[in-house]
Amino acid sequence: MRLFLVFSLWLLGTSAGAQGLFSMETAEDGRGWEAVGRIEIAGSAFCTGALIAPRLVLTAAHCLYDPDTGNRVPVEDMQFLAGWRNGRAAAYRLVRKAVPHPDFVYGAQASTDRVRHDLALIELQHPIRNTTITPFAVGPGPSKGEEVGVVSYARDRSEAPSLQETCEVLARQDGMLVLSCVVDFGASGSPVFRLQDGVAQIVSVVSSKAQANGKPVALASGLGAPLDALKSALAANRNPGAGLDRLAAGDRRETGARFVRP
Repeated sequence: MRLFLVFSLWLLGTSAGAQGLFSMETAEDGRGWEAVGRIEIAGSAFCTGALIAPRLVLTAAHCLYDPDTGNRVPVEDMQFLAGWRNGRAAAYRLVRKAVPHPDFVYGAQASTDRVRHDLALIELQHPIRNTTITPFAVGPGPSKGEEVGVVSYARDRSEAPSLQETCEVLARQDGMLVLSCVVDFGASGSPVFRLQDGVAQIVSVVSSKAQANGKPVALASGLGAPLDALKSALAANRNPGAGLDRLAAGDRRETGARFVRP
């Protein structure tokens, strides 16, 4: 049975505490999750992203755009903070390239098409080679009813990553996943994980949130062929960021950054 979805860009009032979010505020709490980090955007906003190779970060395509103007954010205004926690990161890297999925249209109406193409790859200027930071493998997509987990940064929990160990794939629709996971502003681009033989694999990426049958849900992009297309687009992009309008620099505040949806 197909779920009835109402797409929304606004907070749906979910109760994070009631749905199993664990804030990884200490190094011990976050051990093994250091490859998830914050993507700082023009000094005033952020998304979540995850390393899938020493030099590649997987995130949501809409994170590459200024929500006020719809323009692409210049790569020189972006930075990846691996394992960001309480004002410090396990590694800091500037961005060399940033490429959205070829079929992603930023200004398109909210739809399954927009969600399933809401993927981006960021190539860092220098690879992260750190014994405490291991890139995640990408696994096959989850099935309906399968349990998955999410690691994210978001509003009111922007200074440490939060882990939701168990949420459910409620449906798969046209390359889009509908999840029971908790998402909020800043969680865009968060990796969705499956635990395979004790090892976390990324199986999807959080795009936005919605309501399904009157209940809040997370919408996520499937990987597989879309990720292959994205890798090809990244390889073909020889002059990223050229000719883009630079955003005005904002004041950087530890917890006052603007959050990119969902």
